[in-house]
Amino acid sequence: MDDAEELYENAPCAYVSLHPSGYILRANQTLVDWLGYSKEELAGKAFHDILSAPGRIFYETHFAPLLRMQVFFDEVALDLSDASGTTMPVLANAREVRDADGAPLSVRIALFRARQRRQYERELLEARRAAEKAREELATLNASLEERVENAVQKRIKLEQGLWYEKQTAKLREQFVAVLGHDLRNPLASIRSGAEILARDPVPEKREKVVTLMRSSIARMSSLIDDMLDLAASRLGKGMAVEMKRVELGPVIQQVVDEVVAGRDEARVETQIDLPDPIECDEGRIGQLVSNLVGNAIDHGSEGEAVRVVSACRNGVLTIRVTNAGGPIPPDVRVRLFQPFSRAEVRAHQKGLGLGLFIASEIARAHKGKLEVESDEKETTFLFSMPQTAPQTVP
Repeated sequence: MDDAEELYENAPCAYVSLHPSGYILRANQTLVDWLGYSKEELAGKAFHDILSAPGRIFYETHFAPLLRMQVFFDEVALDLSDASGTTMPVLANAREVRDADGAPLSVRIALFRARQRRQYERELLEARRAAEKAREELATLNASLEERVENAVQKRIKLEQGLWYEKQTAKLREQFVAVLGHDLRNPLASIRSGAEILARDPVPEKREKVVTLMRSSIARMSSLIDDMLDLAASRLGKGMAVEMKRVELGPVIQQVVDEVVAGRDEARVETQIDLPDPIECDEGRIGQLVSNLVGNAIDHGSEGEAVRVVSACRNGVLTIRVTNAGGPIPPDVRVRLFQPFSRAEVRAHQKGLGLGLFIASEIARAHKGKLEVESDEKETTFLFSMPQTAPQTVP
């Protein structure tokens, strides 16, 4: 055996030559030793017969067609099956030998053991999967940690806000009690003084004037007490009591506006009321809502500018808009505008418990409506809206 033959037979890789039909023409001794077949047993076998089951499928669907198309390929992973049925991972390099006319003559294949390489690749793949899993777990942990930190921060913020609001509420309660005591004491003092005057001065003209003042004081006290009762009912969860019936609401709104303006010498209110049909509501409560909104608009609007009251019923929705000129409502005031114990800065001559807007919003809610506010640099509008049901026609 010359050197070339010896190198072919005992090369560190396996050589195999195939007929174009895929049968083995010749194999070197290295392949014989790997597989445990004799050369005679290998000769004439189909190449796919020495492959594992997955390798046969791959050979038929990829290996042979690819070789026929491009004449060669390198480093294709295959699994050989030896005489005992044990698989052996290999890498295959193949070349197709063709004649001058391009017709295939044979296929030459070099096979290299790849067990350690496959094991290394598997270890790399497992390491990659482990790394991806660890990265996913870390991402989940980070997300969970961020969420927990965010929740803790939000809870801390809410707690601090709650403490701040609690302090403000306590302060407002003190102010509320002080204002309540002051506002009730004044009309009581007026009534007592009037009673003393009546007792010692029987002049009819003066008596009539004193009685008028006493009635005004009594009305003032009654209004304060009604506000307190409404607040108590709301706080106890009873809600605002309403008695619904169909009424001519336009005259009610106009009368309420006239009453509010009558007690304020410099106030001007322009009304635009378009309510030709009866409205289903509690007319007393709606009057109270309008009175609170108009009084609030006069108190906080620009002096000398008229307050506008616009009311209509369109598409089954009653709306009442009360608009005053003036600067915007500050954001910190706006968020607590409809809460009890909450008052914006008012002018020195203004009095009250600061319950007007809260009670107005409760009246709106009792009518299954809502009270909203819009405020910008030019004007502020309070909008009350409530749905209306079509009246039942009696046959």
